[in-house]
Amino acid sequence: MHLYGVTWADYLRLLEIRGEHSAPRLTYIEGTLEIMSPSRTHDEIKSYIGCLVEAWCLERDVEFTPYGSWTLKNKQEKRGAEADECYIFGPNPKRKVRPDVAIEVVCTSGGIDKLKVYRKLRVREVWIWQDGRIQVYLLHGAHYRPVPASEALPGIDLTELVGFLDRPTASQAIRDYRAALRGE
Repeated sequence: MHLYGVTWADYLRLLEIRGEHSAPRLTYIEGTLEIMSPSRTHDEIKSYIGCLVEAWCLERDVEFTPYGSWTLKNKQEKRGAEADECYIFGPNPKRKVRPDVAIEVVCTSGGIDKLKVYRKLRVREVWIWQDGRIQVYLLHGAHYRPVPASEALPGIDLTELVGFLDRPTASQAIRDYRAALRGE
């Protein structure tokens, strides 16, 4: 659902009314508000991706802090978004004001272009899962460009990771992915 002519104050009020719940998800860009209630399939995919990213980090001894659907907003830029999953990597997450990676799962068409929102929020890397693959976008200057691999997590093979999303349970996906990472 899209609402038009929404003020910044309206957006903030809706965030306040919703409180700390993760649904519905609200995305705001220059007076347009998208309200989205994630489907079960959407949430399953985003959760599996998150579990597998965390498994990769544990196997590769990468410090990480998950922030789920952290609400990022910027009044001057008239932008606000909540990633499906997001992460800060490294030992000092409290020093950062935005995630290193925001992950978006796209199951339907016609939504707000999240890259337009994240660009002004200065999120350096965005992963978009759509149609069974993850595309990485890296912020260069004022625009995102698609890149073949993550800079935030050098060495992660996202094509391999996506191959484990078909497991019947998250725990099975994690076990199988960890075994593959170990060469077992």
